[in-house]
Amino acid sequence: MKIKALSRSTAEYTRETKSDIQKLPRNIDPELHPLERAREYKRALNAAKLERMFAKPFLASLSGHIDGVYAMAKNPWDLDSVVTGSGDGELRMWSLSSQETVWRAPEAHRGIVKGVCNIPGGETDRFLSVGTDKLVKVWSRSESAVASDGITPETVATYTGKHAFSGIDHHRNRPLFATSSSLIEIWDVDRSEPITNLTWGADTINTVKMNQTEVNVLATCGTDRSIILYDLRTNSPLAKLVMTLSTNAISWNPMEAFMFATASEDHNVYTFDMRKMDHAVNVLRDHVSAVMDVDYSPTGQELVSGSYDRSVRLWDVNKGHSRDIYHAKRMQRVFCVKYTLDNNYVLSGSDDSNLRLWRARASQRMGAKSNRERSAIEYADKLKDRFAYVPEVRKVLQHRNVPKGIKKASRTKQDMLQSRKRKEENVRKHDKSGKDRVPERKKAILGVTSK
Repeated sequence: MKIKALSRSTAEYTRETKSDIQKLPRNIDPELHPLERAREYKRALNAAKLERMFAKPFLASLSGHIDGVYAMAKNPWDLDSVVTGSGDGELRMWSLSSQETVWRAPEAHRGIVKGVCNIPGGETDRFLSVGTDKLVKVWSRSESAVASDGITPETVATYTGKHAFSGIDHHRNRPLFATSSSLIEIWDVDRSEPITNLTWGADTINTVKMNQTEVNVLATCGTDRSIILYDLRTNSPLAKLVMTLSTNAISWNPMEAFMFATASEDHNVYTFDMRKMDHAVNVLRDHVSAVMDVDYSPTGQELVSGSYDRSVRLWDVNKGHSRDIYHAKRMQRVFCVKYTLDNNYVLSGSDDSNLRLWRARASQRMGAKSNRERSAIEYADKLKDRFAYVPEVRKVLQHRNVPKGIKKASRTKQDMLQSRKRKEENVRKHDKSGKDRVPERKKAILGVTSK
């Protein structure tokens, strides 16, 4: 005869401490819980309301510059350090944890600082800066001696160019850096003259960005509305893309070597695949003025952009509209934005001489969380994703307080786009040649040339 004995461990229902909640058995059979969906919908609605109620993205405003912040660089080997350059030629290094200046060069350049970048590798704290004074300067917080006035640090090295520089970027693992002006110049750190000049028909190059994954490829954008890719192995161009309006900034995806994003004068952010550049992978459209800068998150799944409309927007790379918008009463036109390398914060530099620190997730709170708190947050996030299509929940999640100027401009822009679309559709209907509709991802592209 077989006997089945019921066994139950006391650890399943006994509390470890008096502060623990009582452990109760639960049967998850859906027939025993007919009101489960209604109950979870209510919880999702409450979670959405709480998320918007506790959405406080702004953390700090780091003041010290006396002119606008036009250049910014983050250090992959020091998450606490950020270098900024302003319109009066001053350079500052900031500590994000203490939110104060730890190093400054009051008169680093004569005129505006157009670009800064860190030397990768982590072996040194050197970084480079360029300005309209035709100089490339190498700085170091630990190596730079102090001048006779006791304030101004001296440069580690200086390189002299023939044109006013507009941007700079350093190679990932070689002692090379690239500068942009009326042409692209490739410099060796051990030589005083550029070793290579690259050009393909652009009058002035706005910026240059080296790919940190496919390290021999660099991208530039010029005032002639072109985006050009170069190969350092052959010192020749790979492809040239001409847009309807000029591009202000470029950012490479850190996780997908062939993807990059561009900030355009036509108020949009475009993402491209360098292997097939006849169309954009995605068009991100919510800004109402020219986009001045764009940067990828360390995961490669999100973007941050700063615009001339005095706002910072965060995007999912696979969606066409921003998931959040950040603004402040005193914040003026945003010229540079960066994602911090821990994926938790966003930095913005604007015309009002301030560097601002924001949360990447507006309602997220930092610090250690208990297992119970973490599971409650994850459960609430899953509920919001599950009921995101419900009108009441979607309305709460998408609601944002937008400045009156941006809201008015957005309505005007929407009317203009609808009018333009209606006109194009009427022309297509009455055209005897029977032209097909032009996809939105191809409208902004005038042509692609490959070599």
